[in-house]
Amino acid sequence: MKSLINSFLKIIIRHAYPQFKRNVGYSSYATIFKRYFIWQKIIGINRKIPWPVHFTSVIYGWEFIEKGVCCDPGDNLGIYINATGGLKLGNNVSIGSNSSITTTNHYKYDHRKRGFKKGITIGDNVWIGSNCAITAGVTIGDNVTIGAGCVIRQDIPSNVVVIESSNNLEFIPKTRDYEWDCTQDELM
Repeated sequence: MKSLINSFLKIIIRHAYPQFKRNVGYSSYATIFKRYFIWQKIIGINRKIPWPVHFTSVIYGWEFIEKGVCCDPGDNLGIYINATGGLKLGNNVSIGSNSSITTTNHYKYDHRKRGFKKGITIGDNVWIGSNCAITAGVTIGDNVTIGAGCVIRQDIPSNVVVIESSNNLEFIPKTRDYEWDCTQDELM
């Protein structure tokens, strides 16, 4: 009976979320159904987004998001994303709770207009800690870990850990390559 229910939920999840590409073992179909599907597809919060999004998260301009596998922007608590300026996310990108990603900003001499900077690009194997803010025009490299509470206003090179200290960002080089290639795993 359990395998029958799992097979049924698998069909529902795959149909409801055509851009949901996670490795097997990430979560059960039942958990995805309870945590996301009911709120998103039945109640209607973030209904049109083709991957799981938590009901407390807000995503504007989801159609301007290009994402890789093992990356579901908004699947954590309280994430705010304005992607109307274009957002490109690589494979295996995780965004911590209460983080904000804004791909456009206001023109500083007339706040009714958009500023000139727009778009954000985030590479592969990036972890963005809780309560981070990433502003328009930023590029973040591959294999980056961003510590909780960082405000990212500048480009981040690959292979670093980023922490905020005394209102400045500090880049700590990583000493080893990233160990897991999510593209080699079997996907749900």
